[in-house]
Amino acid sequence: MFILELTYTAPLDRIDALLEEHVAWLDAGYAEGVFVASGRKNPRDGGVILAVGGDRGAVEARVATDPFAVHGVAEYRVVEFVPTRTASGLEGYRETLPV
Repeated sequence: MFILELTYTAPLDRIDALLEEHVAWLDAGYAEGVFVASGRKNPRDGGVILAVGGDRGAVEARVATDPFAVHGVAEYRVVEFVPTRTASGLEGYRETLPV
């Protein structure tokens, strides 16, 4: 599982101008089963996406296609982690650590 943390590098008017394209990109990630959750940070200086599947390289390649990244208005930090515990209903995302 991956935490994708976006930090805006441009004023909000530039972010808002690309928001529809970014949401379409998010919708595609949800439709493909890659994105689990997403939303704005508070204060609104970026966002967070939980992603699953693939390896780090595949996730980073997907991030590079986000209109926010393509147009240089946000930077991404990709954090990979192993979700060994989950809330009820999220058991399908639970992993075990290698021995």
